[in-house]
Formats: sequence, C-alpha cells, structure tokens
Amino acid sequence: MRLAALDPATLSQDARLDREFLSRQLEAQILQQELVRPWAQQPDSYSSAITNSAYIVMKRSFASPAERLKLLIARERKMPGVLAAARVNLVNPPAVFTQIAIEQLDGNRSFFEVDLPLAFTGVDDAALRAQFQESNAAVLAALAGYKTWLEQELLPRSKGEFALGEKLYAQLLSATEMVDVPLEQLLALAEADRQRNEKQFIELAQHIDPTKSAGEVLQALTADHPAPGELLATTQGELDSLRAFIVAHRIVTIPESAPARVQETPPFQRSTTSASMDTPGPFETRATEAFYNMTLPDPRWPAAQQEDFMRQWYRASITNVSVHEVYPGHYLQFLYAPQFPGSVRKVFGANTNIEGWAHYGEQLMLDEGFHAGEPQYRLAQLQDALLRDVRFAVGIRMHTRGMTLEQAEQLFETQGHQPAPVALSEAKRGASDALYGYYTMGKLAILKLREDYRVKKGTAFTLQDFHDTFVKLGPLPLPLIREKMLGARGELF
Repeated sequence: MRLAALDPATLSQDARLDREFLSRQLEAQILQQELVRPWAQQPDSYSSAITNSAYIVMKRSFASPAERLKLLIARERKMPGVLAAARVNLVNPPAVFTQIAIEQLDGNRSFFEVDLPLAFTGVDDAALRAQFQESNAAVLAALAGYKTWLEQELLPRSKGEFALGEKLYAQLLSATEMVDVPLEQLLALAEADRQRNEKQFIELAQHIDPTKSAGEVLQALTADHPAPGELLATTQGELDSLRAFIVAHRIVTIPESAPARVQETPPFQRSTTSASMDTPGPFETRATEAFYNMTLPDPRWPAAQQEDFMRQWYRASITNVSVHEVYPGHYLQFLYAPQFPGSVRKVFGANTNIEGWAHYGEQLMLDEGFHAGEPQYRLAQLQDALLRDVRFAVGIRMHTRGMTLEQAEQLFETQGHQPAPVALSEAKRGASDALYGYYTMGKLAILKLREDYRVKKGTAFTLQDFHDTFVKLGPLPLPLIREKMLGARGELF
C-alpha cells in the first residue's frame, strides 16, 4: 500500500522505473507463494537451502574462521527443524521434484560430511570444534532421515502436476519480466529463431566437413575436451583471453577487478546445473570473491558415462560458456552492481535482462571477431543458442500445452543437439523453472534495442557506449530499459 501510494508524477525517472519494477516483483512473489507454492511442491528447496546457507558461511571470508564457525553452528542447530517442517509442508509434489531432491541428497550429505569440516580445520578452539561436531552430526542424521522419508514415503505419493497452466504462466511472465505477449506469439518467436539458428548450424557443419552430417560434425568436435581433472584449469586460462579481446576491441568497459575463480559446482547444485556464476551479495564489502562453477562427472560413474558427460565441455563450448558466465556476461554485470541506480536494482533483477545479456554476449563476441577463422567456435555458439531456443519452447509447452518430461528430453536431444545427460537435466529443470525461455527472449529484445538505439544515436552510436549504458542501468525488465534508453517503450521484439 505504501508503494502504491507513491505518486509517480512526483518521482524522478529512475525512481519511477524502480517503483514500477518493485511493484511487479512484489506481485511475482505473491504469485509464487500463493499459487505456485514451491514450499509445498519442491522437496529440494529444503535440503539444498540449508546446504547453501552453510556453503555461504564456509566459502565467503567475511569474518575470521572462528567467527564464521560460530555462525555456522547457530545455523546448523536450526537445520533439523527445517527438514521436519518439510515433512509437514510437502503434500503432493510432482514425482520429478521428489526425484531431484533424492538425487541431490548424497551431494548434500557429502558436503556436510567432508567439505564443511575440512574448511574449518584451522580453528583451534576445542570447545567450538566440539559444538560443531555435535551440530554437524545432527544435520547429517537429519539429512539421512529426510532421504529415507523421501524415498519410502513421499515418492510413492508424489502424484502432483508440475504444469502451471496458461493463466498462471502468463501472470508470472508479466509480473517477473513485464512480457505481455500472447503465448502463441512467443512460441512462434522461439520457433523462428530456432529455424534460423538450425539453418546456420547445418551450413556451418557442412563447411567444416561436407562428408558428414551436422550431428556427426558436432560429435567429432565434442570428443576434443579436457580430462575431468583438467577442466577447471583450462577454463581459468580462457578468461584472460576473453578479457583482453573485449578491452582491445572496445566492446564494453570492464571495471578494475580480480578474475573470477573457477571451481567445481557445489554438490547440492549438480543435478540441474552445468555452469553458474556465484557472486557475493549486492551490499557485500569484505567477502568479494566471485566463483565460476562448472559441473564435473561423478567420479563413481563408469568411464564411458564420464566420457559421455564430458562431451558437453568440448573446448569451443568451454569458451562459449565462459563468455556467458564471466566476460562479458554475469561477472561483468556483478562488477557494475555498485553503480546501479538505487537499491531496488541491487536486490531484484529481471532474468530477460540478466540471462538475456549473457546469452546476447555469446553471439556478440563471435560477431566482433573472437576466434575468427575457427568455425567450431561459431558451431558451439549456435549449439547453445539452439539449446536456449528449445528451453523457450519447452517451458511454454510443458506448462501450458501438456508436453511431458520425456517429450521435452527428446526435444533437447534432437532440436537442441544436446547429449543425453544434459537433455535429461534440461527437461527436469524446465519442470520447475517454467520461465527459462528468458534467455532467448532477452537476447532477441536486446538485439532489437541495439538497433533502435543505433537509429536514435545516428553517427554518434558506438557499440561500447550502447553496452556501457545498458549494463549501468542494472537488471530492470527490458521494457523499462527501453524507456530509459529510448524515451519510449515501443515494441519489445
């Protein structure tokens, strides 16, 4: 009510945009809690939430190890109660959500059993260490009991539907992204982009090797990947060349900063995440480390399964993912966060802006000449673009058109050109991340904004100015970005 009472006519343009953005975000939160109800639908939201709360204390050096251990103990003492509440709250989740939680739980328990104690071995206070041993043992026991309950009691009665339905899907899309385009029009947009990318993909594959099909060309390229133990170091080295190219070609201004640190994806995130950027909170001033997470195969898997998994990390793909996650993608966005106008944009963000920008960057870097003359890098970029096109369509179809998990998985393999393990992970993600079409939606909207901004600026237009202006505005929904940069919202796509 206090927000609604603010008269937009009395506010500056930035404050007016923030007011509208915050109002939409609050509406989205209400929809999530009252209608989507993840607290009643997603078992993993409990077990991974407590794990992540411990991970943050472990990984972020905002205080001395002893001080952080005290905070960790206080958190751990509340964790069994969180899992007890889950047993009350979880009523009839979809089977896939319960299965995801079960798959993640061994990783959760391993984190508490191995990683967490190892991180605090340097704390000399014997009494504190004894308290930690007690609280940590209680969490391990609670997680073991939770897994047993999930497997033996919740999974057999997990009969719920994950589909949101057309009305709720459209409401969420409007509230979170300010996208009010009819779903059929969005599906047509996704398919048109997929067809454009598929045509380029096939033509490029024929250029690389005219004696093979596009699938065979890609399969040959995916065989060229680092060993699992070399992936992180290989990727860390790639970040320097990305930064140097951006600076030399004046693509976007990169603030002075330490490089992001490449590490293995935490165990409680591996079931549905291949790569991610883990940056500190928006108001953090001490623990400012940023981590680029990459998922490795489970070392317990057979060698053939590990090899199949590592095909997603072929060398050109590593570059494309690094563009998305680090330069000029998410890490750059994080570096600009202190400059965002006001606190609203530091706390909330529209994914069409955040993920749209990172996905846009993948195409941008190659368009500007990065790895020029090496067509395998464009093929990798197109493969990821096709993956996002399929996400765009699958998210809508799974939640509003009756598409099954199995049908989605097949589409990721055939139209997304993804290996089977990735296709399965992507389909499972779509069941819970209904709006994950925001990658392609955002990219297409940014490309149109760039051309509209070029027309507005005329001969004064430069790519660096466009990118600097865009990123400095923060993660507003793209209609609001258009209003700020162009003076009017106009058509989004």
